[in-house]
Amino acid sequence: MSTARTTTPPDASAVPEGAGTTPDATVVPGEAGGTPDAPAVAARTGAGSPDAGQATVPGSRGEGVAGPAGSRPGAGTPAGGAPGRVRGAVRLLGSELGLTFRRPRNVAMLVVLACVPVLLGIVLRIVGGDGEAPSIITQVAGNGLVLTFAAMSLLVQLLLPLAVAIVAGDAIAGEASIGTLRYLLVAPAGRTRLLAVKLANVAVFALAACAVVSVAALVAGFVLFPIGPVTLLSGTSIPISEALVRILIVTGYAAAGMTALGVLGVAVSTLTEVPIGAVAGTVATVIFSQVFGAIPQLAAVRPYLLSSWWSSFDGALRDPVAVDVMGQGLLVFGAYALVFGTIAWARFSGRDITG
Repeated sequence: MSTARTTTPPDASAVPEGAGTTPDATVVPGEAGGTPDAPAVAARTGAGSPDAGQATVPGSRGEGVAGPAGSRPGAGTPAGGAPGRVRGAVRLLGSELGLTFRRPRNVAMLVVLACVPVLLGIVLRIVGGDGEAPSIITQVAGNGLVLTFAAMSLLVQLLLPLAVAIVAGDAIAGEASIGTLRYLLVAPAGRTRLLAVKLANVAVFALAACAVVSVAALVAGFVLFPIGPVTLLSGTSIPISEALVRILIVTGYAAAGMTALGVLGVAVSTLTEVPIGAVAGTVATVIFSQVFGAIPQLAAVRPYLLSSWWSSFDGALRDPVAVDVMGQGLLVFGAYALVFGTIAWARFSGRDITG
């Protein structure tokens, strides 16, 4: 007599690990087999936190691949809607800023930027003003507040652009070269938001670099020279309080110019995985721009060059403030940031980072 055989479905937990899957189907930050940087990337992006969503796996062009059943491609965003996304972006920006300002190379650059105004003040204190020097330099010996304007006019030509170019060139290419860019995109960050955070990080560093120059020059000016009403380039004098406001205007204007250069540097950084190449390309752009601006036969293209407007902060040293000239400079900075920000987004949003 035959008996019926009763079969039960196999327990899902009994399926051997890895069965039915393909090798390297997913890469999870922090798991065994990842790079040593994976846990740090998970901490930077907030992966695994209570408000973090499911991580998506990038395809050949970065599209999200559905994870658990019922999830949608690209659904790897922090839970909680817009507030959750804002919290995630703020957390990621804070992590980027922490990495930028803790990096010894960047700290060394800020120290150098702070030392230049001090050395300039000491030299002018010892040798005094030179009659052949620019008028803004000769005024330093008579008023320490002018040292800020002199230091900014000197550093904005090369050293400030170099510092910003290094940070901007490393923004994308540096992450790609050490392999952390892959994990940043696996985590629920999103390419557009990650690029926006990188650009914001460069802008904050540009502002910090210009502020370091201004503060160091102010301190050196107060220590080495007498302080009093400032004589502007137009010949009128303004009180100390108004001079400090003019210094804030100069610092903000210079930071806007350096931010525009930083956006250009990030765009170059999306074109290569070699950080030094991105930095060199950005610095070469600055040098060529300055060379073209110095050739009389190319005077027609001078208004379109980024470096031609960096020194226009001297409009704050006139009475009244040359709002028209500085406004044109800000428009040029904004145009550069818009054009190269769009290039960076177009390149980064379709970049293959899985190779």
